[in-house]
Amino acid sequence: MKKLTGLALLACCFIFNPAFAANSQQSKMASCNKDATGKTGDDRKAFMKDCLSAKPAAAPAAPMTQQEKMKSCNANATDKKGDDRKAFMKQCLSKPKS
Repeated sequence: MKKLTGLALLACCFIFNPAFAANSQQSKMASCNKDATGKTGDDRKAFMKDCLSAKPAAAPAAPMTQQEKMKSCNANATDKKGDDRKAFMKQCLSKPKS
């Protein structure tokens, strides 16, 4: 049992070691390097600087909750009254928003 625990611990050291895991900077470098093919000198240097300093694309925002939709639609319906407001709110709240 002790040998099995020791082997599992040793395996975890290798698996979770940052030297063995590819990180985001390495993948970004590989991607920028691939995109920079054909560029040389200062042009390549400038491209790589911009590419490596660029922020990763933001993940898609989570869909709005019903409460958030209600606040947004309510703010947009301030100038409407009566049936116009009712129709606007129905249409606004039924739209899928992200």
